[in-house]
Amino acid sequence: MASSSLLCCLHGLRSLSSFILLLVLLFQHYAIIEVATIRIDIIRRPSMTPTVPAFREAPAFRNGDDCPSSPSTGLVNVAMTLDANYLRGTMAAVLSILQHTSCPESVVFHFLAARPELDILASIRSTFPYLDFRVYRFDSNRVRGRISRSIRHALDQPLNYARIYLAEILPPEVTRIIYLDSDVIVVDDIRQLWDVDLGNHVVAAPEYCHANFTKYFTHAFWSDSELAKTFIGRQPCYFNTGVMVMDVEKWREGSYTKMMEDWMEVQKQKRIYHLGSLPPFLLVLAGNIKAVDHRWNQHGLGGDNIEGKCRNLHPGPISLLHWSGKGKPWLRLDSRKPCTVDYLWAPYDLYRSSSPTLEE
Repeated sequence: MASSSLLCCLHGLRSLSSFILLLVLLFQHYAIIEVATIRIDIIRRPSMTPTVPAFREAPAFRNGDDCPSSPSTGLVNVAMTLDANYLRGTMAAVLSILQHTSCPESVVFHFLAARPELDILASIRSTFPYLDFRVYRFDSNRVRGRISRSIRHALDQPLNYARIYLAEILPPEVTRIIYLDSDVIVVDDIRQLWDVDLGNHVVAAPEYCHANFTKYFTHAFWSDSELAKTFIGRQPCYFNTGVMVMDVEKWREGSYTKMMEDWMEVQKQKRIYHLGSLPPFLLVLAGNIKAVDHRWNQHGLGGDNIEGKCRNLHPGPISLLHWSGKGKPWLRLDSRKPCTVDYLWAPYDLYRSSSPTLEE
């Protein structure tokens, strides 16, 4: 046996070479015993879950009798971003727009994506077979060196800044666009928002002049005598950039993208705000936009940017619900901890769960 042979070697040890031989035999002996005691289990890889959720096919929506007869007239252009993490919200938003407009075939969707992924595009086509849409690549390198850390990680994503570059990304024939975040539901005819008279303004959006405007910028901004002069001659009010009507031609002519990039450079040198892509819009446009009825952005339904606590609806009529803030309705519904307002989003959810559920 191996143990008896080792003892024989021990008794016959006469030189250094014999001692080294003994060490080698001891190592081999115990190494074999150690290996023999190892339990080998087969670790099965978890089944690969699809990166893109599955969705039910939406109904086909057709134009009403009062819609333009020519497909090239009366178009409503809507821009949104495409992100796998928010795709469920995007699908619900698209459905709500088509369902509540009398001319759904006249709505053209312009999607901006950091990487136009084939599985996402296939998902859109299978969910909305009749949808008129285009997809544009947004080069994240345009903003990577200009983004500074904000109070919520989602606000730091390059795609969150794509709205600043709409005029450069969209084709020249698109002269007006409605930009919408992916966490909205439209419950009115979007043509009413499209038809707003912009006048000489480049952007139209609901204004909230009761909000404390100073809180959107840091003490470093307001204590700098030169920076604090930014709003002289204006009466700046907060507006939410998740719902905007934009005159793309005026935006191009006025070089508004460059103006916002300049403020983003200031931010890199001297921290003057904390809220991602919103402050550059306020710095350039606050106090100089076309005010739209508040019904077109019932925002804040996702709570604040830190905890995302439940909030109630604001009083008054509603045309658009917006879950801005940390809490998203699909996540809260899935966790079975929804807020009351999340049940207003649920009827537009086309998500097809792969796991069986019990009816409650």
